[in-house]
Amino acid sequence: MTQMSPMEPYDHNGNASDDYRQQSREFLDKSRDYLAAGDWRQAAEKGWGAAAWMAKAVAEVQDWQYKRHEQFFTVMYQAEDLTHDTRLGDLSPIANELHGYFYTRKRFLRPDVIGRRLDRVELLLNILEPLTETVS
Repeated sequence: MTQMSPMEPYDHNGNASDDYRQQSREFLDKSRDYLAAGDWRQAAEKGWGAAAWMAKAVAEVQDWQYKRHEQFFTVMYQAEDLTHDTRLGDLSPIANELHGYFYTRKRFLRPDVIGRRLDRVELLLNILEPLTETVS
């Protein structure tokens, strides 16, 4: 198993992959709440967080490195190789695009676009989630 980030508390009894997977889904739910409330930057950032945390869950179970932002794409490439699902190559940049929206002035953001991107992130999570199941 990969070592936890220094930002996260060490938990002897916890299952990091379950925590990451659950947090990923919570972030996606929260992103839709923010979108409905008109906080488009937070909606976008939580959408990115959903993708990043599901990637953490995958990396944990598959014993892949994922400690820095740029390793997200490495995990996505490895997941695509493992699943042979080429949609991952199209979906991972969408998640990263959402992260960039956090730094964009609101007048340049479009909630309809962010909503569609969040739908694509949900598909990404659905493709990745089976890779978070531990093998006995």
